[in-house]
Order: sequence, then structure tokens, then C-alpha cells
Amino acid sequence: MKILVVRFSSIGDIVLTTPILRCIKQQLKDVELHYITKQNFISVIENNIYVDKFFTIKNSVSEVISLLKKENYDYIIDLHHNARTLKLKAALGKKSFSYNKLNWEKFLIVNFKTNKLPQKHIVDRYLETVESIGVKNDNNGLDYFIHKKDEIDIPSYLPELFRKEYHVLVVGGSYFTKQIPVNKLNEICSRSKFPLILLGGKEDAIIGEHVYQLNKNTTINLCGKLNLNQSASIIQQSEKVITSDTGLMHIAAAFKKDIISLWGNTIPEFGMGPYLAGKNSQILEVTNLSCRPCSKLGYKKCPKGHFKCMNDIEITEN
Repeated sequence: MKILVVRFSSIGDIVLTTPILRCIKQQLKDVELHYITKQNFISVIENNIYVDKFFTIKNSVSEVISLLKKENYDYIIDLHHNARTLKLKAALGKKSFSYNKLNWEKFLIVNFKTNKLPQKHIVDRYLETVESIGVKNDNNGLDYFIHKKDEIDIPSYLPELFRKEYHVLVVGGSYFTKQIPVNKLNEICSRSKFPLILLGGKEDAIIGEHVYQLNKNTTINLCGKLNLNQSASIIQQSEKVITSDTGLMHIAAAFKKDIISLWGNTIPEFGMGPYLAGKNSQILEVTNLSCRPCSKLGYKKCPKGHFKCMNDIEITEN
């Protein structure tokens, strides 16, 4: 049997597909498993031990249609379910299974605050797509694999303060309204009982440096200084991760870390909360805001101008 799994983006969404890869590979006999994603996200999944072959696209599925036709798949598992994947499935002409994105239910809660969302994590909705071919959830959570070249040796890489026990504070996020505000980042640093490593991308370097300058004695800023898998290695060796709704949150869940997650304009009810993370994980959110959720994704700025969904979150010692 040969199966193609499709998920083009992005970091967190790809990490959330990993249980389906493991379950397919472990529960079906003699299965060859392939995966297709966007070129700029291949580092998220390329070390996964359950995938036999990877394909990537830069802009269009047309780039790989001829290659995929030669594979002669038995099934296509569509975990993205958009116009691009419809084109892909039509071109290959093979039996496919697609997950339910719940766009209508998300529209209702964003625009009318009417909650018709099922109390089901996206991982469980992903796994529904393969139930008919005999694959079930093994409830072992997410996977994340790091190549040896990206493993960080903490004793040689970090100052002595961080060598025994440290927490990670994730800076940034895909949208401004999902990010922890600078004032909250500083508050988290000032209340922390443990040294904090600031992680984020190059776009977060300036904010990371600002927070570091105000908290030099207890933080180190690695925003923009590591690739994704090196950041994952830092998370893997941490005691706790404090983060907003980001890809690094899902990577932390894959390592079963205790996670304190702060939720801004999005809500865990969308089905994207930390999946089977550490038993002492916490979700911090403001639940009584009439404007929340204001989007299923996010905005460049708060539509109301007050950003209360983040600014009103109470920070405790951690």
C-alpha cells in the first residue's frame, strides 16, 4: 500500500499531523508513506522517521504533479483541504480522504459568538480521515524529531545559569493578535523563579533584545539566532515552556513539556490547544470578552484597539 499525506503549512499544523503518520506506519502492514508540504516548511517534518519519501512545492502543485502520478498511490490523505489540494487530488485521480476544517462553525463563533464547534482536537479530526482504512489513535501524542547536527549541547552553548534548569519564553507568533505583548513578556520575566531563554524567529530579534536588556540577570535572547530544529532542541531540554498559540507551542507538546499557553484573539476551542502536553500545563485566557474570538487566524493589530484579550491576562509566578 502506498499513501500520500498532504499538509502544506504551517509549523504547528504540520506538527499536529505527526500522530497520523506514526499510526499509519505502525498499524498498517507493508505501507509506504509519502508526505508533501511547502518547501519553506520541510524542516518541520524532514526528520520524521515514519515518512519514506518527501515532496515539496514552492508555489503550485503543478510543480510535482508528474512526479506524484508516477507513484501510483492507493490513497491520498488530505489534511489541508483547500483549492490547492483539490487540484492535486483531481490530477492524481486516486481515492482520497479529507478532514473537516469546520469553516462554517468557525465563522459562526467569530462573527456571531455562537459556538457550534465540536469538543474535539484537530488531531482527532485528522485521524478520522483514516478510520476507514483501519487506523486508530494510539493516544501517544505528537512527534518531533531533531537531526543530530541541530542538537544543542547546553553546557557548552549556554552560561552556567541555564545549565541546571531553565524555562523557555516564546516571543512572537504568526499574527500580532496572537503574540504576547512586550509588557506581558517583561512581567513574565520579572515573576519567573527560573532563568528564561527567549526563543523566536529573526523577525522577533528586536523585541527579544528589548526584553533581554530589561532582564539581563535572568534571561538570554536567542531570537533569530537559531534555526527551527535548534530551537526545538532548546525546548526539548527545558523544564517548562511559556508561549502563545504558536508552532513552538506544538513542538513543546510533542516533547510532553509543561506548557503555559497564553491565548489572545484565538481560542483553544478551535481545536488547536497543546495536545497531550505535560500534566501540569495551563491555559491562560480572558474568557469574558465579547469581541473574542475576533478571527480564526489573527490580525496585524487589535481591531478594537485595546488588545484586552492579551493585556488582561493575569500573570502568576512560574
